[in-house]
Amino acid sequence: MGVEVVVEGLTKSFGKQTIWQDVTLTLPPGEVSVMLGPSGTGKSVFLKSLVGLLKPEQGKIVINGTDLVRCSEHRLYEIRKMFGVLFQDGALFGSMNLYDNIAFPLREHTRKTEAEVRRIVLEKMEMVGLVGAEKKLPGEISGGMRKRAGLARALVLDPEIILCDEPDSGLDPVRTAYLSQLLIDLNAQIDATILIVTHNINIARTVPDNLGMLFRRELVMFGPREVLLTSDEPVVEQFLNGRRLGPIGMSEEKDTATMAAEQAHADAGHSDGSTSEDVRGIIPQIEPTPGLPFRDAVRRRKDRVMSIIHQLPYQAQQGIIESLTTEEQVRYGVHVGAPAAAPAPSPWPRQGGVL
Repeated sequence: MGVEVVVEGLTKSFGKQTIWQDVTLTLPPGEVSVMLGPSGTGKSVFLKSLVGLLKPEQGKIVINGTDLVRCSEHRLYEIRKMFGVLFQDGALFGSMNLYDNIAFPLREHTRKTEAEVRRIVLEKMEMVGLVGAEKKLPGEISGGMRKRAGLARALVLDPEIILCDEPDSGLDPVRTAYLSQLLIDLNAQIDATILIVTHNINIARTVPDNLGMLFRRELVMFGPREVLLTSDEPVVEQFLNGRRLGPIGMSEEKDTATMAAEQAHADAGHSDGSTSEDVRGIIPQIEPTPGLPFRDAVRRRKDRVMSIIHQLPYQAQQGIIESLTTEEQVRYGVHVGAPAAAPAPSPWPRQGGVL
């Protein structure tokens, strides 16, 4: 199973500019998480901090008992072997063909024979739809193909933690759907801990077990998908619906005068092109391809949600209960129309004392 990533009080600045401060969250082991936020809020900076490419000024990033903020370079190098990283632009070596780019981590960090390297590289290239492109240079292919090659390279060491920086950028909607399915299938097979940074609301609504959002240099929320997708937090509502009305502006922050003017225009009937339909709510999560294992992450997440459901607003409770199957409602002792009064015991069998 993937490992837990614990972030405590993390603060990062560039000179006098604070990117974000006092960020605290836990990426649950073996689960898929997504970090949302307007452009320029430091989502990519957060990703690079997790893998040790940037050093925060304060706080901790703890993986397997090691604080990456304060550990030695040698220890950091060893911990990085647990990661697979898909960078925003693919970050391929321009002078190497795709085969050699994808093989690079295997040649750098393992003693595998070239026959073993070839088997693994071709397997990952087939997984991302790049069979036949082994000899092409990064400059000879599209941005979307470079992105897929970067993902293949991120997977060759079978990492326990996978970080994806806007994996859908440069991809058309169909390939984005395939990529979303691939990430879920990977989690089902290797139970890796996955963090995705994205602006894509469809990915955010259908892929992750957990959702977070950065805004105004702070972590607004982070938790199970059911909680954020039913949230009344204004910035979350605005972002999920892609509307102008709300606290997010063109320059991220919006003053009260601008917000009042935009609301007045809307009240007067001005259309800004956004739909009046509220997309918040819990829609079905992508499931593994038939034939693959059941995702244990789903079981763990639902147990967590049901342990805190009584603390949530009534409407959020009802949205969560309605998203459960009839069997799950019976097992958790809840039903539509009635408030969840107390945490229900887990309906799932314990194995070795671990849920």
